[in-house]
Amino acid sequence: MSRLLNLYRNLLSKYPLRMQAIQAGALMAVGDQIAQNFVEKRKFEDIDYIRTAKFYAIGFCIGGPATYTWYGLLDKHIGSKGGLVAMKKVACDQLLFAPCFIGVLLSAVGFMQGNNVNSIREKLQREYLEILRNNYKVWPMVQMMNFAFVPLQYQVLVVQSVAVLWNSYVSYRTNRDVADNPHS
Repeated sequence: MSRLLNLYRNLLSKYPLRMQAIQAGALMAVGDQIAQNFVEKRKFEDIDYIRTAKFYAIGFCIGGPATYTWYGLLDKHIGSKGGLVAMKKVACDQLLFAPCFIGVLLSAVGFMQGNNVNSIREKLQREYLEILRNNYKVWPMVQMMNFAFVPLQYQVLVVQSVAVLWNSYVSYRTNRDVADNPHS
């Protein structure tokens, strides 16, 4: 196990953006699988692996790179140590990044589902505020612990690990209306 952890640390050190993208994609895919298997209670033969691949792509192309870049900016401009620094980071994260990222995430899911701009806009009007409110029930405390105690290079991993359940929720919410058509 320690060899695997050392390999991960070395790869993270050598290829930080790529590793953050890969792990974000993998954990978003796991979140979608949890939604399909345990929330939607799909049978094995009804699992939509294309949908899971789309969630992987969103994590790989958007989630990992965006959070990696954002945390680096926060660290550079606010600092890396101390309770006040962590509180400032949480405030910036939740007031600036979270509202934008949720909009981008929901839009990306909509585009991956093949929806047009008007359909995505309607879905954002229906879903966005409730998802953002639920974000504020979960993420400020997670981010406070993350920014206060976790070294920068592991912050995306912590967030994406917690986000497995969050991504299950987002996957379920964004796929409720296509659940009867598993290949949308």
